[in-house]
Amino acid sequence: MKTPQLTFFAIFMIALVALGQSAPKADNDLPPGSPQLIQPEELVKTIQSTSGPKPVLLYVGPHLFYAQAHIPGAEYMGPTAKPEGMDKLRVRAKSLPHDGLVVIYCGCCPWDHCPNIRPAYHELEKMGFTKLRVLYLANSFGTNWVDKGYSVAKGD
Repeated sequence: MKTPQLTFFAIFMIALVALGQSAPKADNDLPPGSPQLIQPEELVKTIQSTSGPKPVLLYVGPHLFYAQAHIPGAEYMGPTAKPEGMDKLRVRAKSLPHDGLVVIYCGCCPWDHCPNIRPAYHELEKMGFTKLRVLYLANSFGTNWVDKGYSVAKGD
């Protein structure tokens, strides 16, 4: 026979687990203001600059969002929270100069909950990239890039 306290505890634990799985909070090792982050305005200036090499732009989020709108010239890697996306990122990274500017971004969801940015960042950092930057999109790619009128490409 179950006691009311035990039943309540079981329901409470199930609810906690369900809440944790629906919106996982990402590690905060890339907090706003980190030198590894690049703001959208700064990236636009870098892309539009006529001097110096252009950054390699790698999109590490879901294909649906990439097809809807992405930064022109960005390469689709796939969600790096999944093994297939991480594998594609590793393969592409092997052919890049480790001292060149590489910018990764996702923007699938609010920054603090993105499951793709931090795994991609840590993998490239581990591979020895010295000019690795992460595009800081506080809310989403739509809000922090598209809605600001920055250039986008659509499709694959």
